[in-house]
Amino acid sequence: MNIDGVNTLACTKAIGEIKGDAKIYPLPHLPVIKDLVPDLTNFYAQYASVKPWLQTRTPAPPDRERLQSKEDQEKIDRPSACILCACCSTSCPSYWWNSDRFLGPAALLAAYRWIIDTRDEATGERLDELEDPFRLYRCHTIMNCAQACPKDLNPSKAIAEIKRMIIERQH
Repeated sequence: MNIDGVNTLACTKAIGEIKGDAKIYPLPHLPVIKDLVPDLTNFYAQYASVKPWLQTRTPAPPDRERLQSKEDQEKIDRPSACILCACCSTSCPSYWWNSDRFLGPAALLAAYRWIIDTRDEATGERLDELEDPFRLYRCHTIMNCAQACPKDLNPSKAIAEIKRMIIERQH
């Protein structure tokens, strides 16, 4: 929710940090279902649109997992820490103005997580789906998303990396 003008998790916001009367609102720029409950239907649909699961073509042997190196696992650890709280997306002006077409920081961070997963075999398709004037390129690196994230993640950096990968693919 939005507490004293900052999108945050109410369960981690210490009452002692609030000066004077606490001003508590639902997350901004989302329809409100009731009281402090925003409608996250579009937010979760956008998350689902990036196909946030492992996509493979080669069958795995039935007797073992798809393994990856410790270094490769460490690359996806931080983006995997997103809890889909929507603090980042609802702090993003591009998302406020274009939430019907811009995927927003949370969905794009999830897309990045799967793009860089060495076990995933759909990187090209994922990048093709994102290469769009609105789905990806409405991010203007304002960095509100990184400031709002209660898990100290940086969706803006992940979005910049996706843009870089798309450009590198074209050369």
